[in-house]
Amino acid sequence: MFGAFSRLTAGFRHAAHCTGPILIMYTLNEENAVTEKATETLGEGQVATRQGPLTDLRVIEMGQLLAGPFCGQLLADFGAEVIKLEQPGVGDPMREWGREKPHGKSLWWPVVARNKKSVTLNLREKAAQDIVRDLVAKSDILIENFRPGTMERWGLGYDVLSKINPKLVMVRVTGFGQTGPYSSQAGYGSIGEAMGGLRYVVGDPSTAPSRMGISIGDSLAATYAALGALMAIHARERTGRGQVVDSAIYEAVLAMMESLITEYDQTGYIRERTGPILPNVAPSNVYPASDDQMILIAANQDTVFKRLAEAMGQPELATNPRYATHSARGAVQQELDDLIADWTRTVDSATLLELMEKHGVPAGRIYRTPEMLVDPHFQARQNIIKVAHPIFGKLAMQNVAPRLSDTPGGVVHAGPELGQHTEEILSGVLGLNGEKLASLKAAGII
Repeated sequence: MFGAFSRLTAGFRHAAHCTGPILIMYTLNEENAVTEKATETLGEGQVATRQGPLTDLRVIEMGQLLAGPFCGQLLADFGAEVIKLEQPGVGDPMREWGREKPHGKSLWWPVVARNKKSVTLNLREKAAQDIVRDLVAKSDILIENFRPGTMERWGLGYDVLSKINPKLVMVRVTGFGQTGPYSSQAGYGSIGEAMGGLRYVVGDPSTAPSRMGISIGDSLAATYAALGALMAIHARERTGRGQVVDSAIYEAVLAMMESLITEYDQTGYIRERTGPILPNVAPSNVYPASDDQMILIAANQDTVFKRLAEAMGQPELATNPRYATHSARGAVQQELDDLIADWTRTVDSATLLELMEKHGVPAGRIYRTPEMLVDPHFQARQNIIKVAHPIFGKLAMQNVAPRLSDTPGGVVHAGPELGQHTEEILSGVLGLNGEKLASLKAAGII
């Protein structure tokens, strides 16, 4: 069932909706790890092999859903070899998530698991835990987002793993962190967003606190986790030792809350929900055009407001004491917004945007996906790429960010099938033979 790898093998896989077969080449690299390379039918903007500044890093991803996996995605986007461990026969629940599921498949999974290698392991079994420890000995980073104490119960705490590999960086993403009275509680992104202060200030003042429309709490914690992992790798260059990166969702949200704390500390001010505006920052709002399109105009800086007044044909507004300074405009914010809206209603959206550009006033439409797909700036910078997928054909998704001039990241492949790389990793990295792999499968370990 599990044949040994030859030095070089090749095979064809047919992808639905693709113009031809995808030729998959398997080769053994210098570290005896197997690299899969699609040599044909790459999508527009897709790259053939791992690239970027992190290609020398091996990452074990043991998380599921979003906070841990998005951290893994960020590292994989820039070349890290990310080995994702999943429960046999089940996999990460993200394989089932998404608002639309054509062919019964998640459209989120191809993005959050892109560039990763899927290995199935039943982590509740000792033999699987032994395999994790063997992988740790050959890895740089381990990501997990289980409830605190889970890894320790499996004999996979940092006290154990750091003895196996003192250079290991262990990234732990949770709702409340590894310490403190709430650390043992289950913590989802929505709870962290509420506790970190974001939910209270999002939405219209006439409604209950609102969601952001995306899982921003999880994604922020994952972003800070990735940043922490790279800082720990940088520190390792000096110390020779790894360390634990403790990223809590509520803390990641709190870190983004600007002057929320200092305002209350010094003045007792509590920020409230303010809808589409920021109090005392004017004009910066969404304004209606004559063709019923909504245009966002941000002209709150004094010099920019002067240019807006000129574009409106009312240059005297810039010298009117009611509007001449940032503080003055903030004091009459609603009045000024109404004045500007009365003018924008007389101009169609295309003309309005041309006027704003001509006068150097920041402005733009509020984009949905259809607008992104046809926008020339998105196209020029390849913000949206096409990635070959065995079910969806050429699947559109967002490209990697940020851009690096010399060592850019890239998307090699969409999220893998469950266990697609089990044999590759256990054989190529750990040296297990076909007989051993077959016995592990028979025992339900892989």
